[in-house]
Amino acid sequence: MALKGGGKMNNYAVLVRPVVTEKSTDLASKGKYCFIVRKGANSIMIKKAVEESFSVKVKSVNIGKVFGKRKRTRAAFTVTPTYRKAIVTLYPGYKIDIIQQA
Repeated sequence: MALKGGGKMNNYAVLVRPVVTEKSTDLASKGKYCFIVRKGANSIMIKKAVEESFSVKVKSVNIGKVFGKRKRTRAAFTVTPTYRKAIVTLYPGYKIDIIQQA
């Protein structure tokens, strides 16, 4: 996967930021962590990025697309951005402390 400037996408370019919500915090207790990822990233790239960035062993990666919502602003409608979200499942015994990493 290449970036706009022509360079290759490195591990830090794949992961945009962790998702820290009430639901993702509950998933973290089960060994699942949520990240917003780049548009062109696939499961293999996300797995490699998480393993190298956080020194953990990834069991599986699930990717979903979160579509933008239509919002009303006075006389016009705008759309919030669409993004991709990855839910990464770790092997038992591994843990990521997202709140301190973010």
